Amino acid sequence: MIILVMMDAMAGIFALLGGLLESVAGQIGPQFDPLFFDVMIYIVGTMMFGVFLLSIIAFWTKRKGIGAREAWVAELEKYYEREGIGLLPEERRV
Repeated sequence: MIILVMMDAMAGIFALLGGLLESVAGQIGPQFDPLFFDVMIYIVGTMMFGVFLLSIIAFWTKRKGIGAREAWVAELEKYYEREGIGLLPEERRV
């Protein structure tokens, strides 16, 4: 008995949510704008292309690396250490 009451309440909630969704979709969806699907396809296609492009870049950088980045970073760190750049006053050599 309790299960039937709960299912009836859930059906009412789903009907309410469905009605709200339909009214909102009617204001911004295909019933309001005839170019809705065209614009949505362009937007989704652009997002998918962006994700595809970022995945290609991520794969390339993981596979090949950024190049000689490690060498110049090590050289820069040696320079900073030698000159004492970026250290707190207490840590600097006099």
